[in-house]
Amino acid sequence: MPDGEEPLPRRRGRRRKKSRSKLKIVIYTLIAMFAVVVFAVAGFALYLNHLLDSNVRRSGLLPPNESRLSRATTAGNSQNILLLGSDSRTEDLGDSSRADVIQLVHVSDDRKTVQVIHFPRDLYVDIPGHRKNKINAAYALGGAPLLVQTMEGMLDVPIDHVAQIGFDGFKDLTNTVGGVDVNVDQATTSGHFTFTEGINHMKGDAALAFVRERHQLSEGDISRGKRQQAWIKALLTKSLKRGTLSNPTRLASMIDDTTKNLVVDNAFSTGKMRDLGFSLRGLRSSGVTFLTAPFTGFDTVNGIGSVDTVDQTKMKQLGDALRTDKVKDLPNQIANPG
Repeated sequence: MPDGEEPLPRRRGRRRKKSRSKLKIVIYTLIAMFAVVVFAVAGFALYLNHLLDSNVRRSGLLPPNESRLSRATTAGNSQNILLLGSDSRTEDLGDSSRADVIQLVHVSDDRKTVQVIHFPRDLYVDIPGHRKNKINAAYALGGAPLLVQTMEGMLDVPIDHVAQIGFDGFKDLTNTVGGVDVNVDQATTSGHFTFTEGINHMKGDAALAFVRERHQLSEGDISRGKRQQAWIKALLTKSLKRGTLSNPTRLASMIDDTTKNLVVDNAFSTGKMRDLGFSLRGLRSSGVTFLTAPFTGFDTVNGIGSVDTVDQTKMKQLGDALRTDKVKDLPNQIANPG
């Protein structure tokens, strides 16, 4: 063996040590990268939780428990959430004179479908403790708690939660997602904006003008409610598109836009909101349908003015469907009058 040359076994031993050393470095690097990802995701989740905690306001929007209806076992874990929209130009979402949007959101037990039911403000209904009046009068007389009692009495179905959002929240959200494509069924001109029949791309200000219009529409507030639903549908479609919710920056902005203009009932905790949102992670825009509460036509009542007459038979069918979590099986003519 030449002088200075190491035996072959020792060379192989060093190579094995170097290979093991490189393998350890790779493993440690992967572990470190995984830890960074985990901490980043956890940190982002904590940030979103912080947005919910700091932005969402809570208030007594539900009536006292002793006046509430009990949940039917046939409802399973479905949820009925009353969504109230305010067109107020002020910061006071609790202004008892305004409830420009009354939509009942039914989330199915299997979380595969959501139905959004518009209740026109002029529906002529029985208001507990008061004479018969427009449903919007319940809000003016006793705020959200009296409106909840009125709707529960009309439908014979408990409402689980109430969420009230200002139109500015929808406006900001519309801008955050880059505008939305709204299907317009009646051409109108509102302020600086002209809307033609068919698909119209709208940014926040245009969308607000679109849903605020009422006087040019064929059925007044009925048509206005359908416009509100068309806007909500366009927002959902854009928000549920692949890439929108997977973009952390955009997702955080969307949650911020929505929650900073949001008031919910005291029982709707951050944990419940988060769990509900997570349970709907598989929902697609095709699983969301929009309905209008049944009415038979229009009338005029002395001292009250123009009203929408409730179709009592179909309203009972709607209540039965909500109570048994079968709203998705309703014939179109039950909750889509006209």
